[in-house]
Amino acid sequence: MDDGYLGEIRLFAGNFAPRGWHYCDGSLLPIADNDALFSLLGTVYGGDGRSTFGLPDFRGRIPVGVGTGPGLTERWLGQISGMEISTLTVDSLPSHTHSLKAVGTEGNEQQPEDAVFALSYGQFQQEGSTYTGQNTNFTKSTTNLEPMNPKSVGNAGGSTQHYNVQPFLGINYVICLQGLYPSRNT
Repeated sequence: MDDGYLGEIRLFAGNFAPRGWHYCDGSLLPIADNDALFSLLGTVYGGDGRSTFGLPDFRGRIPVGVGTGPGLTERWLGQISGMEISTLTVDSLPSHTHSLKAVGTEGNEQQPEDAVFALSYGQFQQEGSTYTGQNTNFTKSTTNLEPMNPKSVGNAGGSTQHYNVQPFLGINYVICLQGLYPSRNT
């Protein structure tokens, strides 16, 4: 690879890191052997700052620009965030309702299979302190459906994990260990 700037990161499709470059794998390097690179990176990516400092770790990660884009939250140098697998809960979802509809006519079915809610209709007889009889509060007719109170529908879901990963291609990130020391833009 041609001369790079010290601390410059490039994508490299080979299965080795070129001479003067190192994988961005979170390795700790000795400051004594890499004092110029340490002067650029410090301990942003790890190390104790006395004898070692860390390289960025791009294993299984993607880069994101630092700062705050319009309508976005702030990202800072060295920040690690995100998760590969996530479990959604009811609290994670935006507040919303589901509609439940019913017909405004009397029901003619006793069983709910393949039916919708209808007005109750039935004949009951009192036997002591209890009532017995048939209640038909379902119908197979789906004409003139009317919305019911949204509170009549409960929560649903299984709280199972789902993958939260964008499409990707595995490739090596390498960082320049031996190159030109970058000058500041004035």
